[in-house]
Amino acid sequence: MFDIEYKGANAVIFTTKKLKVVVDPGLDIAGHKDVAVKDSVVLLTEDRLRPKSNDSRLLFDGPGEYEVGDVSIVGVAARRNIDAEDQGKASTIYRLTIDDTKIAVLGNIAPKLDDDQLEAIGMVDIVVVPVGGGGLTLDSKDAAAIIRQIEPKAVVPVHFDDPALKYEVPQEKADLIVTELSAGVIEAGPKFKLKNTSSIPDRLSVIMISRS
Repeated sequence: MFDIEYKGANAVIFTTKKLKVVVDPGLDIAGHKDVAVKDSVVLLTEDRLRPKSNDSRLLFDGPGEYEVGDVSIVGVAARRNIDAEDQGKASTIYRLTIDDTKIAVLGNIAPKLDDDQLEAIGMVDIVVVPVGGGGLTLDSKDAAAIIRQIEPKAVVPVHFDDPALKYEVPQEKADLIVTELSAGVIEAGPKFKLKNTSSIPDRLSVIMISRS
């Protein structure tokens, strides 16, 4: 059993029985307060989302295989959406395994996964993916294309239009990804609680988590 919270931009928190995992806590870049990371495990999909103050338990910022508490983590190199192909891979996709549930956290990546990336990600139940677009990150159309490559059971959209945040470029609204996928919607409120993988609907669903 674990919870997922959404804090704005790409910042999400996974809370398990033993651990708190914070992804991309550096919200200062979006005009908001950084997510608190004290005693947590921090995952950075790209370095510019690093918190200004780091009192975390551990911080991972690149490819590799890690095991902390009851969470297994695999980092996969990826090219950022804002970079040209010859600029290398400055982003990291993370695959998390919590109990029997597998989650992919994509970050601001380029709009197509290659065969090696897909193999490293493997079969997952939930994909956390930015959908705001504007050239900064994936838009709803490109996010939907990647979701079709991965074929998860559920999608958690992040980095979308939010009047409380000051993004570098205007962002699309979150409901556009629902239309692109023709998916069902789970209105989770400020926290999505997952008891086990079998509680995820069989039909592809978009889990809407309100920013907390």
